[in-house]
Amino acid sequence: MFQARGNSVPPLHWRVEKGTLPPGLSLEDNGVLHGEPERTGEYRFTVSVTDSGKPQQSRQKDFVIEVVEALTVVWKTPAHVSGSRIEGSVQVSNTTPEDVDLTFIVEAVAENGRATAIGYQHFLLRKATTEMELPFGENLPHGGYLVNVDAIGEIANRNVIFRKRLQTPALLQVVVGP
Repeated sequence: MFQARGNSVPPLHWRVEKGTLPPGLSLEDNGVLHGEPERTGEYRFTVSVTDSGKPQQSRQKDFVIEVVEALTVVWKTPAHVSGSRIEGSVQVSNTTPEDVDLTFIVEAVAENGRATAIGYQHFLLRKATTEMELPFGENLPHGGYLVNVDAIGEIANRNVIFRKRLQTPALLQVVVGP
């Protein structure tokens, strides 16, 4: 909730004068900012407040909100073939102020649709953890495979689930092996 200081005459009226709030947030006339940001990014906006005095007094203030993803997963070493093995690693980050119960699953999906787990971990990803490396890999039979990386994070006491997914852009061909 926005609040004004000084000799203003209630009720006060608040609004966004310039710029935009992050999608998913809204500012009510009474100064209450509510919602949950839907997209990451930097958002610049100016908020004004006008009182009910005669004559009216008005003030403006500029704000910048940086919306970051709560859970991020990026390739550290993109999935690749090494002999008969598909391997790689990702980096995970938890930018929330809470620990996240993380399940990390990596599957190599063959051209016939058969999936083979080539990585799995389940652990508590501590708050403010950045760029934790999670490796994966497994020997696989001859053939083409798409690699899917899924990271599912849960904050149970708030009933919140985050899900991030990576996928190789093309089939990885294992040419060595049975």
